[in-house]
Amino acid sequence: MIELRIEGAAAVATLVRPPVNAVNEAWIERLAEIVEQVEGNAAIGVLWIRSALDAFCAGADLELMRACFESAAGRERMIGLVRRMQQVFARLERLGAVSIAELGGAALGGGLELALACDLRVVADSAKLGLPEAGLGLLPGAGGTQRLTRACGDALARRLILGAEIVDGTNAVALGIAHWVAPRAGLEAFTRALVERIARLPPATLAACKRCIGAALDPQADGYALELAETRRLYGATETQRRVKRFLDKQG
Repeated sequence: MIELRIEGAAAVATLVRPPVNAVNEAWIERLAEIVEQVEGNAAIGVLWIRSALDAFCAGADLELMRACFESAAGRERMIGLVRRMQQVFARLERLGAVSIAELGGAALGGGLELALACDLRVVADSAKLGLPEAGLGLLPGAGGTQRLTRACGDALARRLILGAEIVDGTNAVALGIAHWVAPRAGLEAFTRALVERIARLPPATLAACKRCIGAALDPQADGYALELAETRRLYGATETQRRVKRFLDKQG
């Protein structure tokens, strides 16, 4: 369902469940395994999530929904899946590694919720992104209401979620859902160059930066104190000392 390949300091997770990488219990558990594996490898600085199919991920498995939705027990099973998606996406969000989602095709519902849990999103101009659950009388419950609001702000989150609106890649960047847009044919090359650039940075530094950025969004955290603590930790790191020395030597 999801293949994992390690390329130096980058882990590449490729979604390969045809036809549209639909989410079911086995799929989310495989993603949990990958997040755990990346979490346990201090040498990995980047997790690149992409799809081998035309779609990135079109959301929940329709056959599973059909089988579950007609009974109370089945509906509880679906709630369990949404809860598990929340847990795994939160763990992905907390990774020390920088997570990058490459969205070459449709990223709808749970697929966009997965992408929103990543740090960075690169999207094809022709891709379709949205949280259309309201059209089914549902809501994007795997973190969609929370992360889209943080990414785009209250006004745009209301527009997109309450209107069940689907946008293309170009508009997704303009609205703040994604960070970069590229032509579909050049998307993989663009994303690979981004992954390689970030993977050259020290994983410990990336993790420290992520923690400080997270503190800026937490009203209970003292982000300035955390910056000092992380700076002190990095000053003592061998890799930081090596890089600073090399930089200073070049300056003469």
